[in-house]
Amino acid sequence: MEFLHTPNLREGTIEQKRAEILAWFEDSFECYESLFSNLKNDEAFYQRPEKLRHPLIFYYGHTATFFINKLVLAKLINDRVNPDFESLFAIGVDEMSWDDLNEENYNWPTVSEVRAYRAQVRQLVRDLIQNISFTLPVDWQSQVWPVVMGIEHERIHLETSSVLMRQLDLQFISEQPQWAPSEVHHEPVANELVSVAAGDVQWSKTQDAPFYGWDNEYGHASESVAGFKAARYLVSNAEYLSFVKQNGYLDESLWDNEGWQWRCYTQAQHPVFWRKQGQDYVYRAMTREMPLPLSWPVDVNYHEAKAFCHWKARQTGKSIRLPTENEWVRIRDEAGLTQARYYDNMNIHLRKAASSEPVDVNQHGEFFDVAGNIWQWTETPIYPFEGFEVHPLYDDFTTPTFDNKHNLIKGGSWISTGNEATRDSRYAFRRHFFQHAGFRYIESDISITVNDFDYESDTQVSQYSEFHYGDNYFGVANFAQQSAELCLKVSQGRPQRKALDLGCAVGRCSFELATRFDHVDGIDFSARFIKTAFAMQERKEIRYHLIDEGELTSFKARKLADMGLEKVADKVSFAQGDACNLKPQYTGYDLIFLGNLIDRVYSPAKLLKDIQQRLNIGGILVVASPFTWLTEYTERDEWLGGFKESTGETLTTTDALDQVLDQCERVMAPQDIEFVIRETRRKFQHTISEFNVFERTR
Repeated sequence: MEFLHTPNLREGTIEQKRAEILAWFEDSFECYESLFSNLKNDEAFYQRPEKLRHPLIFYYGHTATFFINKLVLAKLINDRVNPDFESLFAIGVDEMSWDDLNEENYNWPTVSEVRAYRAQVRQLVRDLIQNISFTLPVDWQSQVWPVVMGIEHERIHLETSSVLMRQLDLQFISEQPQWAPSEVHHEPVANELVSVAAGDVQWSKTQDAPFYGWDNEYGHASESVAGFKAARYLVSNAEYLSFVKQNGYLDESLWDNEGWQWRCYTQAQHPVFWRKQGQDYVYRAMTREMPLPLSWPVDVNYHEAKAFCHWKARQTGKSIRLPTENEWVRIRDEAGLTQARYYDNMNIHLRKAASSEPVDVNQHGEFFDVAGNIWQWTETPIYPFEGFEVHPLYDDFTTPTFDNKHNLIKGGSWISTGNEATRDSRYAFRRHFFQHAGFRYIESDISITVNDFDYESDTQVSQYSEFHYGDNYFGVANFAQQSAELCLKVSQGRPQRKALDLGCAVGRCSFELATRFDHVDGIDFSARFIKTAFAMQERKEIRYHLIDEGELTSFKARKLADMGLEKVADKVSFAQGDACNLKPQYTGYDLIFLGNLIDRVYSPAKLLKDIQQRLNIGGILVVASPFTWLTEYTERDEWLGGFKESTGETLTTTDALDQVLDQCERVMAPQDIEFVIRETRRKFQHTISEFNVFERTR
């Protein structure tokens, strides 16, 4: 099996690039369909091989939904294909604390319905590629970048979905010939250490780079790495078997605290893709079981790899551990892997079988499998390079993982394609997560320390953290607190069971509403904001840096207890969501607050028409906004007001609200509340937001 590479986005003509992107899209879409052909029947789509993940039907629909949601956000299409699907399949892919995995909130469609939906999306994207106007080079600002983003996104899920299928009961698998595992088996080789010289590691990728990249790849970083020794081979099943047989899984002293908690919770006694059969083990490839292939690399999570290293250190008396990301880069450089797209002499990009193969097949200098075969765990939690920026269309690709809980994996696996199979790629997963991943150990006297509690360095998130939880400036009261006080005042004497804070940002107003309401849902489109809100809820504290001037910053720590909100935190549920296309379970509210939101969405009229349906009769809707209409957020013909109508009459947004909210009546005259956002020590935004209060009457 062999598929196309991620295209060079700078070379050739417009029409050549259009043809390449179209071929890349068709290849990706067809490969994803092919993967799901391994599911034996429709029942298989509704299985949850991993209880912290959705059933497979979600992932089947998710990649198509991603295309539509990003194309709508990029204003490349105006109409959705299926709004219900594009809400249902949008969020919940990754194991984030705010993901909604409650099955009661999902009414999954049939496989045939999702298959038909995918066909519609396929035709829409195909037509778009053939007709879209763009220039070269294709970069972040290009019209066609969102399309390439969607293709690369589906390539990632090709791999993550294959991992879920590998955990699925075999009764639901019907192996297709193109997805058969390797038949190559060797006698196990003895591992040995190879010296890696000291050297400098440089990271530098700009937005005009020739190949597609995710946000965390861009920017600059450097490190002088001391010399060390590294294992010539990936750790094989044979090498790992010795650790298992010597009761490594039962020896608490070999595990760090987090790893031991995971082992006790799961009761693991061997790798997840092994199964004990008598005195031996069988091995689970993606589509079948086989006797344990001793010469193949072992598949484990970070905790298992780290425990093995501790065991190996005890056995050898040497300082054995996992490499850092930059130490892995030194191995890569010493091995002479210089090509931008990995391919030659590697088990990668589905160019061989649909599985690992022996660890002594693919030689790279003094090492084997520096890239390919399986991913390799490192000691490095993912972090942003200097100059890191989020792409405005996908702010939740990496930022939720900047939490010191997601470690980088390097090198790619047998099914890694597209960006995953490039030299610059950086992917990270939770340490207990299973991927087609194993490890290579190193010997080094340099110890590694991982922080458990990082500070927020994202400029916008830091500004909003200060805006919600920080100091007041120029005598202007805290806006989130003032907003909640108004909401609580106008809802006084009415039911206060359930409230929605839509556009909750980093969450202060949600917590304030919870002082009176039994339950509050806080929803925001930005995963960066939701991550911070949830961190405050979970830890009752957030830390961040504020820019003073230039590169000078000041450190801040804010606690819920200091605001009298610690005891109500558990009454709030934070979630990421699209205000214009909310999931159906968000309904039955006694109060809905839209805080500075309607002039920042792509379809404010649709939002308001829909949101009043989610109120109970007699419920209160509070719409606050400075009415700063900008085409970068809302197309001109979607503005509610702020212009002259065809009759020549002026239409203000205040008046437009009364027209659009046809099931509501105004409760009180508009009221202004001002707010100040600190940008630097000497620069502030001073804004006035108009509050409009309505009651649903019919």
